[in-house]
Amino acid sequence: MAPVKVVLAGAQGHGQHHLRNLRRLTQQGVVELAGICDLVPVEVDFAHPKQSSDLAELVATTGAEATIICTPIHTHADLAVAALRAGSHVLLEKPPAATPEAHRRIAEAAAETGLACQVGFQSLGSAAVTALRGLIADGTLGRVRGIGGAGAWMRPSAYFTRSPWAGRRRLGGIDVVDGALTNPFAHAVATALALVDSPIADIETELYRAFPIESDDTSCVRVRLADGLVITVAVTLCAKERHEPYVVVHGEQGTATLVYTEDRLTVELADGTRTTRVHERTDLLENLVEHVSTGAPLLVPLPATEAFTRVLDAVRLAPEPTPIPERHQVVERDAAGDVVSRLLPGVTELTDRSARELALYSELGAPWTEVELLVAGEPVAAYETRPDLPVTHAPRPYLHRVRTLGGVEVTEVRPPDHVHHLGVGLAIADLGGVNFWGGRTYVEGQGPTWLDDHGRQRHAGFSRLADGGFTEHLEWIGPGGEVPVREERTVTARPIGGAWALDFAYTLTNLTGAPLTVRSSATKGRKGAGYGGFFWRGPGTSTARTALSPEGPGGEEAVHGSRSRWVAMSGTTPEGRDWTLVFAQADDDPWFVRLSEYPGVGQALAWDTPLVVADTLSRRVVTVVADGRLTEAEAADLVAGLDL
Repeated sequence: MAPVKVVLAGAQGHGQHHLRNLRRLTQQGVVELAGICDLVPVEVDFAHPKQSSDLAELVATTGAEATIICTPIHTHADLAVAALRAGSHVLLEKPPAATPEAHRRIAEAAAETGLACQVGFQSLGSAAVTALRGLIADGTLGRVRGIGGAGAWMRPSAYFTRSPWAGRRRLGGIDVVDGALTNPFAHAVATALALVDSPIADIETELYRAFPIESDDTSCVRVRLADGLVITVAVTLCAKERHEPYVVVHGEQGTATLVYTEDRLTVELADGTRTTRVHERTDLLENLVEHVSTGAPLLVPLPATEAFTRVLDAVRLAPEPTPIPERHQVVERDAAGDVVSRLLPGVTELTDRSARELALYSELGAPWTEVELLVAGEPVAAYETRPDLPVTHAPRPYLHRVRTLGGVEVTEVRPPDHVHHLGVGLAIADLGGVNFWGGRTYVEGQGPTWLDDHGRQRHAGFSRLADGGFTEHLEWIGPGGEVPVREERTVTARPIGGAWALDFAYTLTNLTGAPLTVRSSATKGRKGAGYGGFFWRGPGTSTARTALSPEGPGGEEAVHGSRSRWVAMSGTTPEGRDWTLVFAQADDDPWFVRLSEYPGVGQALAWDTPLVVADTLSRRVVTVVADGRLTEAEAADLVAGLDL
């Protein structure tokens, strides 16, 4: 049988691997390297393959039957379509495309031409994958509860400067998606997905970066399938040394771990039996050649990678990766002082824990996932992005451990009197009929009632994160999984006059296509219960609580429901330490204030009348956090310096 003529597009970088493989197969008489497509001429020790930067022309003039595409991710679709329409089958390096639309373009060209497109997920050429699917199917592992994946490599700074597209999410307005999950560890995601047949129901991502790049170098993803199975993959390029990546299947009767770079499958059963076997792997170019020559089935046809492209798209659409502060890194420099590597202590163990526990980095308590607000280098608050709370609490991100510069804590989370009060945050009693406050829902004519109407706020990611604050994106999710609202929240901390100020601003965007109504219990008949909006739960252990406003000192009745530019609340800890919180608003909402029952202050978006949101709702509250008990004049002076 005559050798199959092959063209290689992209002979630099990873293309050198393909040249070595082509050399091996050429010596076996399986293929003939007919051409090389690259932007610059390439010196090779083959028998004078034709070289051109025009792939379609090269395929046509050489009569190539197969084309290997090993070029930057964002060029895959154009080149694959060009090769297919020029009459060549394609071996397309992973990931197949940078967007689902680009993936579809390739699929349509393959369907139109009747030619094959094999995707270069080499791990899927391993018989170990087939063996592992068999163990799942025949019940050897028992009922499978989830699949974990982990990968920890070390990459120097030069890795991200090796080409213009390296470490980029986009280039010149074009999606690239060169992140840890989507390129170097794409095999971990693809291999885990290849073990299941159920469609994807939901995808969560956590993207971080230690290097000063655009994309993620340390990230994790959790894929929930329609049948309830969970796949979690955690990876990093900031490990101290290379650790071979793997996927592990967790069953009730045992586990099976596939080190996919070595085709090594280890099965450990509940009865103590442990077996390890290294399986054979079929080269994907050889498989494509066999397909071209004999019609043998492809091992990784393009349609089999659609689930991977869905995961890639979740990464593409996720907020920008969160920077990891240098205080959590080990930064190595050369003699000239240039950074040569960035390491995250303990990150390898975290990837392993993620694979075992099917948990995300934030859920594992990774130190660089905890968001702290600093003032003058000192922590003054922490921010919880993914609280593990009962649905009746209306789970939502919140600030906690908020303290004065003197160290007096001025927040409380889940106090016994109102367990759904969560430090400092945003909560609405009734937004379009959904309880985003927590606890019982006030029903007109009936009173507080337990209903299955609780929603939750889901952290989607940070578009900006620094020690002094962040901009966060959230989804507000109803009890049925619907998303009526998206939110952009900006929180910053800054010093002011011997105290510090917490600036909390947000914009809610109505996604329903119809007016969305904000209601409070007061709008349903419970007088004075207009709570809903920004809310600060103060420390319940404090005593002798008092209130201030521009009108002077007064009790709860004097400030509750007022529309003053600011209100203040003071208290004393059991240890005798005084504190004051001064709340100032840029809007004209009434204040909701509690002093006697519990310490709490917030805006009342719907004090006694429903608020209708057609498109967006924006609000801003700045809170001065001070030691001691401030006078009216002292509070007013601080508010004057807030630039509201």
